[in-house]
Amino acid sequence: MTKTLHHPGRRLGILSVDEGTTGTRAGVVQDSGAVTHLAYRTIAVDHPDEDSVEQDPMEIWSATLDVCREALAGARADGVEIVALALSTQRATAMLWDRRTGLPLVPACVWQDRRYARDLLGYEAEWDERLLARLGRPVGSRAPFHWAARQIAERPEVAEAYKAGTLVFGTVDTWLAWRFTGGAAHAVSASNAGSIGAYLLREHAWDREWIEHLGYPLELLPDLFADDDLGYGRTDPELLGVELPLAAVMGDQHAALLALGGLAAGQGMCMYGTGTFVDAATGRTPAMPVPGIAGVLAQPGWRQGDTTHFSLEAYCSTTGSALRWLCDDLGLFASPAEIGELAASVTGAGPREWFVPALAGIRTPEWRPEARAALGGLTLATTRADVARAVLDGIAHSVCDLIDGVAATMQAPFARLRVGGGVAGSDTLMQIQADLVGLPIERAADSATASLRGTAYLAGVREGLWSSLDEVVEAQPRGRIFEPTTTPDRRAAQRAAWRSVLAGYPA
Repeated sequence: MTKTLHHPGRRLGILSVDEGTTGTRAGVVQDSGAVTHLAYRTIAVDHPDEDSVEQDPMEIWSATLDVCREALAGARADGVEIVALALSTQRATAMLWDRRTGLPLVPACVWQDRRYARDLLGYEAEWDERLLARLGRPVGSRAPFHWAARQIAERPEVAEAYKAGTLVFGTVDTWLAWRFTGGAAHAVSASNAGSIGAYLLREHAWDREWIEHLGYPLELLPDLFADDDLGYGRTDPELLGVELPLAAVMGDQHAALLALGGLAAGQGMCMYGTGTFVDAATGRTPAMPVPGIAGVLAQPGWRQGDTTHFSLEAYCSTTGSALRWLCDDLGLFASPAEIGELAASVTGAGPREWFVPALAGIRTPEWRPEARAALGGLTLATTRADVARAVLDGIAHSVCDLIDGVAATMQAPFARLRVGGGVAGSDTLMQIQADLVGLPIERAADSATASLRGTAYLAGVREGLWSSLDEVVEAQPRGRIFEPTTTPDRRAAQRAAWRSVLAGYPA
């Protein structure tokens, strides 16, 4: 391992990006492991129809460049020397652009998109068993390579670029690395590749048979890189005013797993954002999905050099976005904070309303891609506070389903569970979650920057700021712990009532 850098009088840092679904932030992760000079820009998410979710790749790029420049300016003014760039990004959001112009040809297809879910259902009988054994995941409800193949077949501008040999495909990490390096790098990092649905876990290679079956041209495949690969090279100095090594590129949830200390088997994290993700490290051998537990996926947690550290993951697509929908789109509440305040006022064990946050289907505990969200159990006595409590209960139960599914696949309980993300800022939700899970939950002290810090930690180890991931992760301050306050019998009754809701509500 590279020797840790210690230079008296010099303050060193990593410029780190967290490009999420609804916004991009950048900050400077200093050699203490703490984040300073944060900058943030929102990014629009479009819903052309009930199944399609799209974004503008150029908006993603311009927002990312803006926050990087702002964070760098702050670092320079404060005397912090930046030694590398690190990227964490939303995963499985696919893009197509023209190499000649550097411009996107179509809107990005966001990871929540389900426009081809019905098509993919037709492949399950033939392919699910094979893909579970090779990729650690089934066909699923989205396939970026299938989307790209359809764009080539149906969009004249994409077909023209393909025929001219200038078409480029990638995910958000591919796009940003390509832009930052002036087109020198066309690659997908391991942690991002695992989410595309065509990555051979044990071989660190593309599943060419499955990709070809989806109709995607094999000659357009991006290179596969480790998450701290030297092959990314350096940034174009004209973009940031400085040439930096692109030292780490990670999927956002994988980066958060690192930052929250998921380094050894059984250590896990839960990130509450647009969707909520539960991840657990499983060591250097993949723990593969098991029959009867839907939606728990094996994946590369991160690939450091030639070594892959594996993990398991389960997720709900719409938790934070459900809160935004209730507040911004429907106007039922002024803000997520108001939902938390109202929910905290509800006490007692009387009749309880329920909310299923399945605005984009259900994955766990059973695979129901066509499921819809539902609010039920309402009476004339139902108040806004009751609805608010039902919303937080529904989110907590959905996350508990994920935690139970990952633990059952590991065949062991979580050794530790740390949580982060913007939605985790709700004390009310965190207490409900601890009660339903029956485990202490530690909310990271700086939970909102977990993805940003995690990828910077990996980059910093490569660049010599720290000797190991353990060194920097264990040096971070501990967060607030939420202890369970309910009884096992009460917990079992609540979980049984939730399972009855899922079994009985109209999908």
